[in-house]
Amino acid sequence: MIPQHMKLLTRLLPFVLFTSLVHAQPKDTMLLWPDAPPGALGKADQDIPTLTPFFPDTNKATGAAMVICPGGGYARLAPHEGATYATWLNEQGIAAFVLKYRLGSAGYRHPVMLQDAARAMRLVRANAAEWKLDPKRIGIIGPSAGGHLASTLLTHFDAGSPDANDPIERQSSRPDLGVLVYPVITMGAKTHRGSRENLLGKNPPPELVELLSNELHVTKDTPPCFLFHNFPDNVVSVDNTLDFAAALSRAGVPFDLHIYDKGGHGIGLGSTKYEPAKFHPWVRECERWLQEQGFAK
Repeated sequence: MIPQHMKLLTRLLPFVLFTSLVHAQPKDTMLLWPDAPPGALGKADQDIPTLTPFFPDTNKATGAAMVICPGGGYARLAPHEGATYATWLNEQGIAAFVLKYRLGSAGYRHPVMLQDAARAMRLVRANAAEWKLDPKRIGIIGPSAGGHLASTLLTHFDAGSPDANDPIERQSSRPDLGVLVYPVITMGAKTHRGSRENLLGKNPPPELVELLSNELHVTKDTPPCFLFHNFPDNVVSVDNTLDFAAALSRAGVPFDLHIYDKGGHGIGLGSTKYEPAKFHPWVRECERWLQEQGFAK
């Protein structure tokens, strides 16, 4: 005969398991929108923006999170600037979310990429309590063209729509900090031409070039930033980073700037694989800065 307390436990067990699953941190790639995303050109994989979560071990977790925007000239998403960055951030106790945003090579143009980045930030913030994250410690990191997308959100965020039916859209899209790695910043004379064409088209109007030249849109409300660039970079001019740093300085926004006299573009953390022994010095400097910001242990 089964004791009464065991019968009660048996009845409650499915509910307990369901509750734990509902509140568990997600492991699988998530859609940014449950239905067709705004501006979708089709239903293929290239038309569906997603977010892939990477959570640190619970004994390391700080409650901070970063959205990762891989580079690739708005034509592709560089593999070594996605999951490898997430692994590195997890080692610092930071949850990471790799964004698959829509690309110019698939026919998309601004503002679709910004919509995807803003939605990713809102999605993480909306689920912060459930995923054991601090909604006031959610940043963004982007290398190369991903740095342009990150800097676009850092300078073109909004507070959300409080009356929206979708609770995710009620959240702010403002990152709490930004990490910009050999970034494209301007759409002007010093831009990366391929990124500009994929984002804005072949002959964008001057007002659109001005709007997406993010060094022109820094204000006192722009979040603190870490910036890294190699001086000899012959793909994306170091002036992109220097001009953004100068704009941050004029606006009184704190930043940490690192320019190295050797090295090229697209180096990731130092190699195309996750190899801590080969980390570029910028990585360790960024770890220190993230600790100072209360993001990393």
